[in-house]
Amino acid sequence: MTLYLKSALLGALSVHGVSGAAVSNSQGNILGDNGWHKYVRSPNNTVLRPQSILSGNTTGNVTNPNGLLGEGSSPTTLTRTEEDVDIPSVVVDFGQNVVGIVSIDFAGSSNSSAGFPGLKIAFSETQQYLTNVSDFTRSDNMAAVAVSNEPYTWKDQTGCQHGSQVCSDGLHGFRYMKIWLDAIESDAPYTQPYGSVSISNIELEWSAYLGTPDTFTGWFECSDEDLTQWWFDGVYTTDMNTDLFLANETDPRDSATPTLQGKEVVFDGAKRDRDPYVGDLAVAALTSYLSHDNPEATRNILADLANHQRSDGWIPPASINNYTLDLFDYPMWWVVCTADLVMYTGDTDFATEYYGVMKKTLDTYYGQNLTLNGGLLNKTNGYGDYAFLPRSGVITYYNALYVHALKSAAQIANLLGHPADSSTWTSRASEVSEKLLTRNWDTAVSAFFDGGPCPNQAGDTICNVHAQDGNGLAVLSGAVNASLATNLLDYYGNATSQPYGNAFYDNNLLSEGFSERVYAFISYFELAARLSTPGAAGSAIEEIKRLYGWMSTHDPEITFWEGIGPGGSPYEQGFTSMAHGWSTGIVPLMSNYILGVQPTGSGFKTWQICPVTDGADLTWAKGEVGTPKGSIQVSWSKGEGETFKMQIETPKDTSGVVCIPIGSSKNSKILMDGKQVKQTGNAATVGPIATTGNGYRVLKVDGGSHTFTVGQ
Repeated sequence: MTLYLKSALLGALSVHGVSGAAVSNSQGNILGDNGWHKYVRSPNNTVLRPQSILSGNTTGNVTNPNGLLGEGSSPTTLTRTEEDVDIPSVVVDFGQNVVGIVSIDFAGSSNSSAGFPGLKIAFSETQQYLTNVSDFTRSDNMAAVAVSNEPYTWKDQTGCQHGSQVCSDGLHGFRYMKIWLDAIESDAPYTQPYGSVSISNIELEWSAYLGTPDTFTGWFECSDEDLTQWWFDGVYTTDMNTDLFLANETDPRDSATPTLQGKEVVFDGAKRDRDPYVGDLAVAALTSYLSHDNPEATRNILADLANHQRSDGWIPPASINNYTLDLFDYPMWWVVCTADLVMYTGDTDFATEYYGVMKKTLDTYYGQNLTLNGGLLNKTNGYGDYAFLPRSGVITYYNALYVHALKSAAQIANLLGHPADSSTWTSRASEVSEKLLTRNWDTAVSAFFDGGPCPNQAGDTICNVHAQDGNGLAVLSGAVNASLATNLLDYYGNATSQPYGNAFYDNNLLSEGFSERVYAFISYFELAARLSTPGAAGSAIEEIKRLYGWMSTHDPEITFWEGIGPGGSPYEQGFTSMAHGWSTGIVPLMSNYILGVQPTGSGFKTWQICPVTDGADLTWAKGEVGTPKGSIQVSWSKGEGETFKMQIETPKDTSGVVCIPIGSSKNSKILMDGKQVKQTGNAATVGPIATTGNGYRVLKVDGGSHTFTVGQ
């Protein structure tokens, strides 16, 4: 199958892993111990404390800074007189990116004159953007406190202590927290920049999904420990983004909506844009399905956006700007994500309820565009797409994504008993693919042009530029055959390689710096295309190691970035979200391709287990995928030469196909449950029967426990 994916309330949020659709029922007879628990990044409980004092960042008169870590019985005291030049400050490090509400236990304060001593607090995901204002955690302000003389606990909740003065901005996603004794001039007479403040404790109340080992319904391990750790880091990144939608903790740009208030969603960034965007779900939702039983967060977003569909069939990308942000591509991602929801969780009721929305999007909003433009989508207006790119015309990405969405919808139409729609959408996908190949294929390099004109060009000219999004999706959606796919991927990898991944354009003709910018989001589809194309797995793993290796070893480490810019820096400086669910494609790449588990029927009623083993430079992989009917467990290993062994455990009332890699050997002996597999289509043959694939054999099997071995 081609891949088409606080206090009282907090208690309920943290246990969502044991309810809903995708329940894992681990048999545990092929996977052994729980050694994977050591890779889990989430905290063990909902109350966190700083892990260290950031070296070299303490200034002025600060006594006992380690008191902020809970070491000893003495508080940390910041003191400043009117004669002091240096402002007392200290930076605490929580050890990794975290998200929630900070509270400070003040042991008291003393004043040097009228007004309480002021405290300022700034938050940042990275040291680079750790300044006297926060790194755009919902705003670029800092929290201000007028510290009372008596001991008390202050919480950084949205609001002001005195009318519109001495204000804080609430929830933050961050790693570093800077505290200093100072006052904002406009907060007079309530605060002053002098006096003494003593702090006895700092805590963070975790607000997001708490993905502890007991909530995992899926997991992954392999012989490369980096790939294993990055899988769990991807899960943690999406967990940080999974939270309750509360009006005073969301993007301030007219995003608050009563239809999502109090519901669990997957946000667009732990710190910003704290608004759920449907495009992010194309990756983040897959990460969630493959790790936790928590489809509710995705379902809430898809339903809310569908309920705001415009009369012409357009679906808003998010609630931002009161559901009016004009993105051309995101209605197609809504279709793809709806299909993923059905395939991974079996929620056909959702598909039935919103089938008309899907049909109106594909046939009315985009269908009219096709009719007007000779059978290909032609973007002539609208604000942009996932990256707000300055492009228009017959863009390869939009058309390849349309093919992807049409094929996704055709699957759902078949499931729901609408064969005519399925046939129409399948035929249309084929027609769009053919026309796209005719118009946008660049024979000079064997890849698709981006498809639009260069800046200041007119007419139907095509700019000599090639983009990752359209080329990756064209391969993944089957718009090109295997031979063209191989050539395309070879060109793109050679033309765009950076130390931190593959750039999303091969030159800067559209805009300066495009050939140095990397999006893990859109890279996922190119990487999935490589893992789907014979002989390209090695290049996929090499690219993964550059991309995820870079993010995991650069501040803040562990969590994955919204985008990477020239030289490997955050692509929009401090505004960049450094914990973004759309950048967690490492999770579906490992589970769906390296482990090989994908649904082919609603809720994994049918499935395929087709691990990518050749070229990946891995000797073993194992893991589990939770499904509504129980877990699917897979463990495979490669030995000397071309020997191979795989064990699977699947729910009893399901069935699927298993792909057995045989490498270059045509004489490999394949055993299934100790019985030799016959390489024939003769129905009278005793024993399992396999069909021939490109370097593998495909067997139809029923649910249950099975062992496969390959040898000479």
